[in-house]
Amino acid sequence: MATAAEVFAAQGYRATTVRKIADAAGMLAGSLYYHFDSKESMLDEILATFLDELRSRYDAVLAAGLGPRETIEALVTESFREIDRHRAAVAIYQKESPHLRTQPRFGYLTASQRKFEKAWLGTLERGVAAKVFRADLDIRLTYRFVRDTVWVAASWYRPGGQHGPEEIARQYLSTVLEGIAVRD
Repeated sequence: MATAAEVFAAQGYRATTVRKIADAAGMLAGSLYYHFDSKESMLDEILATFLDELRSRYDAVLAAGLGPRETIEALVTESFREIDRHRAAVAIYQKESPHLRTQPRFGYLTASQRKFEKAWLGTLERGVAAKVFRADLDIRLTYRFVRDTVWVAASWYRPGGQHGPEEIARQYLSTVLEGIAVRD
């Protein structure tokens, strides 16, 4: 599955064949059909595994009863941890989900996206109401900014690199929450 995820991420779903996945895995294409009936099934397993794990981790953060700022910090940290664990799946999700959402088999992509959006928007709204975040924030725009700037890291992040997911999350949160300008 890890090899299939890397091939899908690098070449795109439509350009990837079962033979390309098998070649990258060092096996015969027919051997993959023993476990999966199609490349669509492989992709489904990759995305469902990633999204189930992300949902579980987000649910744990939301259930922890943290304040709004701490919840945002924890959601961001969990997101970077998921990029560390499932970088290829994140890249696939980003590239392929607009097309895949039109297929009934992948209807869960839209449901997952809505659930994640609700968690982030609710936390931001709670933070504005508690005066933890600025009252003039456009909540939806802020959510999109944070979401997109976190998840784009899958395009450059490599597990085992100079910075781990927690350090990247710390730096990211410092930039987002404190800004980059020197304060008086």
